[in-house]
Amino acid sequence: MSLWIERILKEFPSELSRFWIAADPDDVLLDERILASLRTQGFELLPFEDSVMFRTYYEERYRAAWDRGERGPAEALVLHLRSGATGDLPWDYLRDGRRVSLGLADLFPKLSYGVVRQIGSEHLEALFDAQLRHATQTFGEAGTKDFILTHIFGVSPYLISRPEALWRELLRLHFSDMMLPPALASHVANILNGQGVFKGLPLESLLSSKAYFLRVVQDAWDQFLEQNGVTGSRSVDLIQSKHEAAPIIPFEHPDIRAIVDSMFLDGTLHPLAIEGRPTGLPGWAKIGIVEDPDSLAKRVAEGALRLAGSLPGTEASHRDWAQMSRRLAEVIFRFHSLPPVQAEPIGDQVLEVQKAADERLREWVTAHYADLPSLPAAKGPVMVHHVLRFLSMRRDAGETRVALLVFDGLAMDQWVQIRDSLAQRAPELTFEENACFAWLPTLTSVSRQALFSGLKPREFANSIETTSQEPVLWSRFWQDHGLRANEVIYRKGIKRTDQLSEIEAVIADPAIKAAGIVVDTIDEIVHGSVLGKRGIANQIESWCDSGFFERLFAMLLNKGFHIYLTADHGNVEAVGIGRLNQGVATELRGVRARTYRSEAIAASTPGDIDAFRLDIAGLPDDFLPLFAGGRGAFVQKGEPIVAHGGLSVEELIVPFVKVFHASKSI
Repeated sequence: MSLWIERILKEFPSELSRFWIAADPDDVLLDERILASLRTQGFELLPFEDSVMFRTYYEERYRAAWDRGERGPAEALVLHLRSGATGDLPWDYLRDGRRVSLGLADLFPKLSYGVVRQIGSEHLEALFDAQLRHATQTFGEAGTKDFILTHIFGVSPYLISRPEALWRELLRLHFSDMMLPPALASHVANILNGQGVFKGLPLESLLSSKAYFLRVVQDAWDQFLEQNGVTGSRSVDLIQSKHEAAPIIPFEHPDIRAIVDSMFLDGTLHPLAIEGRPTGLPGWAKIGIVEDPDSLAKRVAEGALRLAGSLPGTEASHRDWAQMSRRLAEVIFRFHSLPPVQAEPIGDQVLEVQKAADERLREWVTAHYADLPSLPAAKGPVMVHHVLRFLSMRRDAGETRVALLVFDGLAMDQWVQIRDSLAQRAPELTFEENACFAWLPTLTSVSRQALFSGLKPREFANSIETTSQEPVLWSRFWQDHGLRANEVIYRKGIKRTDQLSEIEAVIADPAIKAAGIVVDTIDEIVHGSVLGKRGIANQIESWCDSGFFERLFAMLLNKGFHIYLTADHGNVEAVGIGRLNQGVATELRGVRARTYRSEAIAASTPGDIDAFRLDIAGLPDDFLPLFAGGRGAFVQKGEPIVAHGGLSVEELIVPFVKVFHASKSI
């Protein structure tokens, strides 16, 4: 156990109380490693977000058990308050609970509180250790920024004086998904601009925005190839569309080549498709071009091999899994893009990576999934029910009109296909790409309803088997957060381009501040698929060619909406393991999972069926899921199918993407 976690747990000696009140305005406790450690020590942490829901949970699960002389679901309950104002709590909580206060100012006394609170919680453990080891004095704001840059991000801006040093650090940071927070990016940019060496470079954007940085590097690579006599078919994009030259990146430098090579292999950068064979191009640069289909197949195989060797384990963070899911999606999409004759020889290799990732994920979910619902959403949603809270914070930050586009059933690899199509068809668009976790079981009525309500499934138990309450729940959330009913719209069943005129007419009303739109096309394609994900990819290609996406995005952006795109769950290729004939109704399309209201029936699964149960915190007590094992499905044995409901990377981790005009990304 780390010194950081020991320091936090020291505040909760288990023998002193079974009911705790934690005043935590900086969300110190809402870190998955700390939550897991608390759970191991016998504590359940429950955020105090809705007084009625907390009261119901507390009375039914804990207070009643304590009154009977029994323990509750855990040995102790922690009421988590995201402020220091404990005096506003009900009197009986204050009477019975033991109070503890946690704050970054007390935990980091030698560093500037205003700076520390701006870095991600994933860095606090390392920062606490660095403070103990290296902070020999109390630092002000600038000193704290330098301290964090040195000990957390490994950046010393005062030593960056040459282009290769700058681009090496930028590539290293973004390849590791360690973008600098805005305050640190601004600090580094001011130091570098003061040297007068990097004039004209948008340093702050390059340091803080991965989407912008990758766009710049992609343009610089195309420019580098052109200077070496190599041209291809890539569309005009951000920098070229402004009639500006891309910055010159010293790609030939060994340190830079090593990172760029990895970025091409995992799909972060995209090679340029060319015709013929280049004569003057250095051999090392051929990683960034595609000369023939065989070279693309080799690239996919190499990407799968690299991914297989770097899968997250049970001690990984949710961020590690989100990053891995995007890398896996790139491999899957590139694989399905290959002609069958090139795909067939490497099919088993790609499938083995998928299976290995799913097995690792199941182990990780068993250990950590219960902690995800309580994590903060300020820097982005971790689970789909966090999305509305995040959008509300974005509105508070000045994004007065927000549009949530939910593509029902969209897997990460299918988003990659759509994104790549838009790069060709609508180069004026750019994307900030992230990921979040769906609810288990990955069924529409569970996960999509959580998405549009902002609630955990146990908080909409009465409607958990239907989506009919989504419009009411969506509107209620926004009315609870300051909007009027006539400022909120919800539309579902959107599939085709000819339906967009109705959406356009509705959002033309300047009163509309929050638009929720369900696009059903992917889910409809999946459930009608007979040719697997390759066939689905072909249908998505035709859908992209219809112009649906660029028109939908353009009309929302032109009306001043900030667009966020996500999915309620993904989908996966599975094989039938046999039907369960237990005489009970289940969610018809969830062939990867069945749900029961009776413990006896849930436990009656035939022994020859590869299935497992999982206790999911946040589900109603009488909503009991059974999952098909591996990549199986409860259909006729041996029948191939594309489905959802289960526990796989492709079903559970979904895209969360901000869509905006490229000109707004700086």
